[in-house]
Amino acid sequence: MHRQIRSLLDAGHEITYVAPFTDCNVTPDPGIRAVDVPRATAGRRRRALKAARGALKRGVEGADLLVVHDLELLLRLPRRRPATVWDVRGDIGAAWGADLGLPGHLRRALPALVRRVEARAEHRLHLILAEDSYRERFSGPHPVVPNAAYVPSAPPVPPGRNRVVHVGHLSEAGGVAELIETARLLLPYGIRLDLIGSADVRIRPLLRDAQREGLLDWYGYVPNRHALRMAEGAIAGLSLPRDAPGPRPVPAKIIDYMSRGVPVVTTPLPAAASMVEGAACGVVVPFGDAPAVVRAVLGLREDPEGAAGMGARGHAEALARHNWPDHAGAFVGRLEEWAGKPVTSGLEIGVLEAWHAI
Repeated sequence: MHRQIRSLLDAGHEITYVAPFTDCNVTPDPGIRAVDVPRATAGRRRRALKAARGALKRGVEGADLLVVHDLELLLRLPRRRPATVWDVRGDIGAAWGADLGLPGHLRRALPALVRRVEARAEHRLHLILAEDSYRERFSGPHPVVPNAAYVPSAPPVPPGRNRVVHVGHLSEAGGVAELIETARLLLPYGIRLDLIGSADVRIRPLLRDAQREGLLDWYGYVPNRHALRMAEGAIAGLSLPRDAPGPRPVPAKIIDYMSRGVPVVTTPLPAAASMVEGAACGVVVPFGDAPAVVRAVLGLREDPEGAAGMGARGHAEALARHNWPDHAGAFVGRLEEWAGKPVTSGLEIGVLEAWHAI
């Protein structure tokens, strides 16, 4: 919404956005046509995907292009549709076995089925990739549109001493339990945790309880530009997703923190750790280790000059390589080139039946 859709709106295009606004506690931007659908969680996945298929069918009426981000939606595409683009972000399918609670034999079969879906999609849709490393999953060349942020050119605000932040959607896989425990452990040191973002339905009670207990402040959904201003001056920006199989892109929140000069504390997802360590703009901590997060935050507070240097280096790296306006023109131009140019029709029925069996 804040990068791709905003750039398309700025270029004069009309946008229909199909997303789980209500379930994510998000108010749609008034500049788009919003179509609300249920969020696909484990107990509601089939109903949510059925609703999404109907929403896509309605949404593509009169459209020149359809852009899909979710792997499962590739199997719910309407038969009559415009040119379609799959924006490949992460190896989400490889992690579903654990999320869905599948038995071992089905979990082992899932990655192979995902590869089959990807192979069919490559020959029937246009693809854009979020990471160069994703190229090895596909046989042909596809353009890369990396995660990026709107990076202010002015020097960033130095990190403060009494606040850490987490910007972005809150979920179990995103480490919400670790965030709450980190807040609990930081409280005796006079450091508050600000959570800025919508949350999955089933974890909202946990967040409300933590807020009533005085552990943290949860602000809910805040538009991106305002959320990043709120993040400025924090000791650190937290990114604590749990481990999962398959390659995963750098979380957008890490680049957002860097863009505002906020030192990063991240779990060791390979792409995220490589970026943070390569730019020397933060600290990498083990998965699921709230005490390690606390030690990293306290270390940053006790070394304000070092923290300010991390923030400055992160900002410089973001401005040089991850500034969205530097990438937006190529992204919009590519979609305009593809609009009205379908590749071919839907995926093979055998793959769809196998997916339903899973």
